[in-house]
Amino acid sequence: MANVCEPSPSGAEGGTSLEQALADRSEELGRKANILDKARVYLSGPMDFVASREHEKNSGWRTRLCQFLQQFGTTVFDPWNKPKVVGMPHYGKEDEFTLKERKKWTYEDSTDGAKARARLCDQFWPTMHIDLRMVDTSDFLVAYCPTNVYSVGTVHEVVMARTQCKPVLMVSPPVTFPALDELERHISASGDERSQELLNELKFEAPLRTNPSGIPSMWYMALLDAQYFFDGFGFAPYMERFGWTHCALDAREERFPPKRPLLPYLEALSFQQAR
Repeated sequence: MANVCEPSPSGAEGGTSLEQALADRSEELGRKANILDKARVYLSGPMDFVASREHEKNSGWRTRLCQFLQQFGTTVFDPWNKPKVVGMPHYGKEDEFTLKERKKWTYEDSTDGAKARARLCDQFWPTMHIDLRMVDTSDFLVAYCPTNVYSVGTVHEVVMARTQCKPVLMVSPPVTFPALDELERHISASGDERSQELLNELKFEAPLRTNPSGIPSMWYMALLDAQYFFDGFGFAPYMERFGWTHCALDAREERFPPKRPLLPYLEALSFQQAR
């Protein structure tokens, strides 16, 4: 099948516009009893500044969502597990090797400093190239966007998908800091004024901003379809089926049961019949 993201030049005989190509692809998927069968999805979300890259890579939300979607015949593109390039095992990978290399970044205003920055910019270009190519070949995106985690790549991927008229299903969960709240109560009870001052400074410097309602960025509100926002995944009903181990994601959804969970939405979508 032709790549829907590479339409023929406008005006060429027999050529189709990007909009028509996407419409044809949507119609093709809609003709199936399982609309997710053979569909392609890219999983977008923070990677650099997560609490634990090892946990995210091995048992994070992407791992669970990949297992969930594959049961419907969906092809899942996970940036933790990029397509292999023959003869170039490290091409575009994001692992411990890239973390060590990243630490070599410098702002030194010298010839050596400029060379070091140029080398790293060249080295990490393949990572962006592969991730954006996976977005380019996907039919839709699932984006996990907690408002307390810095992520540039996620924004780039979401914007690229929307410029290609592709749906983006965004999960923007409640953001709270229970340990911080407990620490604040402890310090307040102890009467330690210096500790309270340091805690206030930390909250300002971090910054630690709660978002208990999971309200997404206003920019995302303008960029995405209003029906494609979710405040959680809704993992709980599927824990036993997939053998998932309880983690921080589950603890948060127990404290804040999702009003619009993503997984039940996807499960219902998978059995949507074409009209």
